[in-house]
Amino acid sequence: MVTTHNLGFPRIGAKRGLKFGLEAFWRGEITEAELIQRSRDLRRQHWQKQSSLHRVPVGDFSWYDHVLDTSIMLGHVPPRVRDLGGSATDQYFRLARGRSATDDDESVVAAGEMTKWFDTNYHYIVPEFTRESRFRPDASALVAQVTEAREQGHNPKPVLVGLVTYLWLGKSKDDGSERLEHLTALAEAYAGLLEQLADAGVDWVQIDEPILVTDLAPEWRNALETAYHRLTDTRVSLLLTTYFGHLGDNLELACRLPVAGLHLDAVRGGADVQRAVEQLPQGRVLSLGVVDGRNVWKADLTALMDWLEPVHAALGDRLWIAPACSLLHVPMDLDAEPDLDEALRGWLAFAVQKLEELEILEKGLNKGRNAIIAELAANRACHESRSQSQRVRNPAVREAVAGLNEAMGQRQSPYARRIEAQQRHLDLPRFPTTTIGSFPQTGEIRRTRLQYRRGDLSEAAYREAMQAEIRDCIREQEALGLDVLVHGEAERNDMVEYFGELMDGFAFTRHGWVQSFGSRCVKPPIIYGDVDRPDPMTVDWIRYAQSLTERPVKGMLTGPVTLLNWSFVRDDQPERDTANQLALAVRKEVQDLEAAGIRIIQIDEAALREGLPLRRSEWETYLEWAINAFRIAANGVSDDTQIHTHMCYSEFNDIMTAIARMDADVITIETSRSDMELLEAFEHFEYPNGIGPGVYDIHSPNIPTEASMVALLRKAVERIPSERLWVNPDCGLKTRNWDEVRPALAAMVGAARGLRQSG
Repeated sequence: MVTTHNLGFPRIGAKRGLKFGLEAFWRGEITEAELIQRSRDLRRQHWQKQSSLHRVPVGDFSWYDHVLDTSIMLGHVPPRVRDLGGSATDQYFRLARGRSATDDDESVVAAGEMTKWFDTNYHYIVPEFTRESRFRPDASALVAQVTEAREQGHNPKPVLVGLVTYLWLGKSKDDGSERLEHLTALAEAYAGLLEQLADAGVDWVQIDEPILVTDLAPEWRNALETAYHRLTDTRVSLLLTTYFGHLGDNLELACRLPVAGLHLDAVRGGADVQRAVEQLPQGRVLSLGVVDGRNVWKADLTALMDWLEPVHAALGDRLWIAPACSLLHVPMDLDAEPDLDEALRGWLAFAVQKLEELEILEKGLNKGRNAIIAELAANRACHESRSQSQRVRNPAVREAVAGLNEAMGQRQSPYARRIEAQQRHLDLPRFPTTTIGSFPQTGEIRRTRLQYRRGDLSEAAYREAMQAEIRDCIREQEALGLDVLVHGEAERNDMVEYFGELMDGFAFTRHGWVQSFGSRCVKPPIIYGDVDRPDPMTVDWIRYAQSLTERPVKGMLTGPVTLLNWSFVRDDQPERDTANQLALAVRKEVQDLEAAGIRIIQIDEAALREGLPLRRSEWETYLEWAINAFRIAANGVSDDTQIHTHMCYSEFNDIMTAIARMDADVITIETSRSDMELLEAFEHFEYPNGIGPGVYDIHSPNIPTEASMVALLRKAVERIPSERLWVNPDCGLKTRNWDEVRPALAAMVGAARGLRQSG
């Protein structure tokens, strides 16, 4: 019999219960006990939705991030957090969010560095290793969840971040030490966790090692062998779990590791399956991730049955099936979208529906195809509907993409000549100050947008309310002394959704939320057809903001690659083609902003690094079309129009030469959480254009001091000529409040002025 299981389920709840519970707890409106109870309620609801599975995941639920959960479970907490004492919950949120000074306690704790989880838009808290790192394993919280699941009638399968992946994701925080120096001690700690789970009666543990789909140096391959041979004596069966790609040259290694089972991503790594069937030792389980955990399109169940049936015949009971990866990356339930267009609904599957697809496949494999004839016919009809629909094709858009040429991606002049023209026009001081785009999204702003969407507020009244917010935002920035202003983005619900709603080819959900980290949720739009921009999207708002001030106001746009990577993108054509359609749409907006007199235009590409393939051999193909899409969007302007771009919370050091090929006049980039680590890239590479390394970590409630910002900027001046340095936060300010933003930006402006005076 085929076994069904799941690698992870969305945590946030059908109505974002996790988000609202966390934020109420942080505001002091509910107690820790109440937060714990809300979490139990969410887990109960989520396990119930997975009750058709033979095994449900336990430990995939997290308040903030599962890598941070692993650090806490290992007792691996940096001294700056641990030495303050307090409960495990106190330490957890100090590391997640930082800790600002209070009237009673002046101590400040820096939050852990945050970056992207492989090639997704999920963020994790980076583990910190030093020579003094020690591990004190405690699985009691996970054991408690195992007990919860059993009491509710489920068969639990605990989930752990693999110990070698945990090391690989971390960073050494002192000179000279290497992460792999901790391998032996960490293996002992994991052995301790597994023994605690065995004592609780656990038989199978899912242990995630997604680094196996990356290019591994010999020392990391050796680390996997060493670590898993140490774990052979544990009393639980280990399901070594890989996802987000193909194993390639790591497949033989994965097959020979001494574990009870191996999970492969059969969506992104289908070529591995037959080799794994042949190479996996007799008696071991092969789990195949047959349903896409990263996108929202229905699986082709007939095609899956065609290739699963021979695998099942070869493996018998040793075949398990699951989603390719955790369903954390997709919305929870399509049934929560009654207003979605009926034809489009027929093409989609969210987390709950993906598990239903698994149930159909399991039934067909265990009982034969005759048992699922009706389900296969219905699934086939949905696929035929999508492939034959005229809604997905726009001949004019396809003709425009076919007409793209190299000249469309080129500026009129090199950067050195452009910056002279721009400076004559803009007359900015040294170390010019600006922000990334958004300002606090207050409750009043959100209520006004909601009233307008519901039809309770006329368009004229809505526009007047948003203009009032823009006026306030411009006035605040002028009072703070910023050099380049923004309009604040009060009218925008999200940096991707806002633009998608104004373009053809996009569809939207009401409750399709996905966790990015902690309480931060996004609602990715769905790109189902050819993309076009029929009318201007931002021009009126930016032109109004510019009319209120003599200082330059940036036009704020989201770039084509970020629109692509932060949407659920169509899978019926190459991503390159969709990126080019998006690039042409953004290009129209850029040109309209310039025609309206806007001379600084920021085109955010926060997700450029995120989309990078996990195998280096595939990087250049992606970077070629991704950077070309940005250049098409950005370069239809005159020399004296300054183009900015922004990137955040990813590792950029290894692609700085590619970023330089974007040829943006200014790039603003996150660096404060990593203490300007990005600057290491400039030891051997001279970035040619303007750059603003962020000096204010906006994802922490901590208010940075002027001195701390000066220190960061002095590090930057050592690597980047001061005449090309900008001063800015790491990211947009929509998640912060004005009481935090005002003093932080005042300190930032003070830091810039101090550096100007010091020469």
